[in-house]
Amino acid sequence: MNALTQLSPDETLFRDTVRNFARAEIAPLVRSMDEEQKFEPKLLRKLFELGLMGIQVPEQYGGAAGTLFEAVLAVEEISAVDPAVGVLVDVQNTLVISALMRWANEAQKKSWLPKLAESLTGAYALSEAVSGSDAFALQCRAARQEDGDYLLNGSKLWITNAVEAGLFLVFATLDATAGYKGITCFLVEKGTPGFTLGRKEDKLGIRASSTCELLFSNCRVPAANVLGEPGKGYKIAIETLNEGRIGIGAQLVGLASGAWRHAARYARERKQFGKPLAEFQAMQFQLARMAMDVEAARLMVYNAARLKDSGVEYLKEAAMAKLFASEVAERTASLAVEVFGGAGFVKEYPVEKLYRDAKIGKIYEGTSFMQLATIAKLTISSA
Repeated sequence: MNALTQLSPDETLFRDTVRNFARAEIAPLVRSMDEEQKFEPKLLRKLFELGLMGIQVPEQYGGAAGTLFEAVLAVEEISAVDPAVGVLVDVQNTLVISALMRWANEAQKKSWLPKLAESLTGAYALSEAVSGSDAFALQCRAARQEDGDYLLNGSKLWITNAVEAGLFLVFATLDATAGYKGITCFLVEKGTPGFTLGRKEDKLGIRASSTCELLFSNCRVPAANVLGEPGKGYKIAIETLNEGRIGIGAQLVGLASGAWRHAARYARERKQFGKPLAEFQAMQFQLARMAMDVEAARLMVYNAARLKDSGVEYLKEAAMAKLFASEVAERTASLAVEVFGGAGFVKEYPVEKLYRDAKIGKIYEGTSFMQLATIAKLTISSA
């Protein structure tokens, strides 16, 4: 086993526990959740019970006191069964909880981290209709009131976990004249007057993962719910997304690993011309290249996570891991469909879903072009 993929005994036990849970508890629900475009509430409760929704929350706040690397292991193993469940766990851990751990004051940590570890799902609300890759061309506005509270007005689009979430990290422009320095992050609870969910998107893939519009109309947010401080939203968003890309990389590695496993098993079982497909050299070579791609992507994701946990600069490695893993996931899922032949094109078998799920990997939490721009910026000038 490569040194980068070598796990400690505790990490191995954790990975195997999550793997067994995913195959026993998630796998039977994958098809129905995809068809109904609905996350099973009982499954969400089990994710909390197993501690997978608060992996990095310190023990003092009721969490598992784990590392980003452990969160990566969990997201990978879950995504090998259902990437839609993987992204829910990923957003909770690498975006919402990570942002609170780094930027929340002590009162906010005491208020929110125990709930997020035990029963509360979070969502990260940055994107808008006019601010995708240009993430900070925000039209959602915040206005400070005489009593110190804020009124939010505007909307957000494509917000993951929106249906399940009870807490939203909402980025809004407090001072438009200050540019990115006017962006502020607010902690907004579901049910706050003036805050409603808009339409739920009908998506190509990861359909069990809810993706919704958020609407704000004179939504009053207490001053105590500003995360960090006014004007620091840009820094919070950028630094949180850098870590989040490692989590998305793990989701895509899991997806690719699951697609490869299905393809390899089918090739051993399916017979043509009197022998299993896996005995044909052309099929062996295709499966071997798929395995090589998955392992390379895993190494890049694990390396980025290890760097982050070690306190070492990891921005370039995170961008590379997310970009490469997204390419591997799409390519591996496509080849898995081809291994299955006509059976791969029907919903009776799992690979068509993984093929649909893979496409989003090149789009969310920074498109492939944005990752390439980051990599170019951090490598070319130092060559």
